[in-house]
Amino acid sequence: MKTAPQAPRTNAFAERWVKTVRTECTDRMLIAGERHLRFVLDRYVAHYNQGRSHQGDSLNLRAPDDNHNVIAFPTPADRIRRRSVLEGLVNEYQPAA
Repeated sequence: MKTAPQAPRTNAFAERWVKTVRTECTDRMLIAGERHLRFVLDRYVAHYNQGRSHQGDSLNLRAPDDNHNVIAFPTPADRIRRRSVLEGLVNEYQPAA
């Protein structure tokens, strides 16, 4: 796909995305076919966009509704729930209810 002249950096973003998917996902598993690849990529994209923590403004990784004047204490290990994505290749962590 050709890059538009108005967006010369688009290629760099696409290359970064491909590298991320390869190193974190597809290089670590055997893909059995196109259908399997589509399934794996759909699950990984959902994790990439929603499940993982994102860098916030000035590396502030708090949730949007957190009070910025309070220092959060670490959660004890028994109060954290781990959810396996892609058969354990990627894990998502959430506080237990």
